[in-house]
Amino acid sequence: MTSSAPATAPASAPALAFSDRGPVSSAVIAHLTGAEDAGDHTTLAEEVVAASADVVRDDDVQLALFVLYASAYGSLPQLDPDREWDPALLATRRLLEAAFEGELRAKVPMPDLPEPTVDAVGRALFALAGADSGPSLSRYFAKKATEAQAQEMLIQRSAYTLREADPHSWAIPRLDGRAKAALVEIQSDEYGGGRPHRVHATLFARAMRAAGLDDTYGAYIDDLPAVTLASLNMMSMFGLNRRLVGSIVGHLAAYEMTSSIPCRLYADGLRRLGFAPDVTEYFDEHVEADAVHEQIAARDLAGSLAEDRPELLPDIMFGAAAGLTMDGWGGAHILESWSAGASSLRERTPS
Repeated sequence: MTSSAPATAPASAPALAFSDRGPVSSAVIAHLTGAEDAGDHTTLAEEVVAASADVVRDDDVQLALFVLYASAYGSLPQLDPDREWDPALLATRRLLEAAFEGELRAKVPMPDLPEPTVDAVGRALFALAGADSGPSLSRYFAKKATEAQAQEMLIQRSAYTLREADPHSWAIPRLDGRAKAALVEIQSDEYGGGRPHRVHATLFARAMRAAGLDDTYGAYIDDLPAVTLASLNMMSMFGLNRRLVGSIVGHLAAYEMTSSIPCRLYADGLRRLGFAPDVTEYFDEHVEADAVHEQIAARDLAGSLAEDRPELLPDIMFGAAAGLTMDGWGGAHILESWSAGASSLRERTPS
């Protein structure tokens, strides 16, 4: 089923720029854009999850989750804010989240748990990040990517990076003491340190425009495969569920520890292709920022949280491992596509 947002969407907001990918996403979009008879998306979700062989790569499931989370972020003005806490939508979200989390916990390799101390957790996280030996998308990009693939890379990153840092900010009110202070320090940098033009999402939007792309949030959702949406959805699930606060902290730690060198390689590749400084600036900014953030995230944030709340240690390590694993799945998809001479983007289905 491939329909855009229904005609009953609020007149003040344009139609969604993307189409549904099946019965669940169709019903969720209809409900959130004002349709009075959107269908029983909770029952549909049960049926789709039961029939899905791979929830992480299920287009219908991942788009439905993306739209449900977008309602909480307010990132798509077409979604009716009065329906953010609609009980039926929350029931559907919980059902989809349970299937998604269950699959992640079954498939993500878990490391041995360290002692719940700042030093031990910090060392364990650095060891986990350092053991990631999969094929490097950023190294390929630095040396071999074409201009079209450079644009693809920006599109693939757009769903998260145009909202960069927001999934992790849900954890701020759920932390105390040392961990809260460390997270606020990191997030302050992500949001520009009080300078609107230095907000990382703003830098990325500028990069997209300079590369000839549309920086409107949601403009390329139709192009993103399920595994790309799943990466953002995982962050949103970790951030929005208070019981998973350890997982979002672990995810941020792994993210910061594995970002600096890839960003340098992306910047090198973009310069090799002749892209302007407005495109490379976002990546150059992260070479230095994330090199500083990795120590804060691993020790002051994740380590102190584990020391203060040892019961969260398993989820801290799970969040880190899940982040690395998901990045590996997404990178492998892109590399396999490019190596075969194909696009990594999803083929659009006409509305």
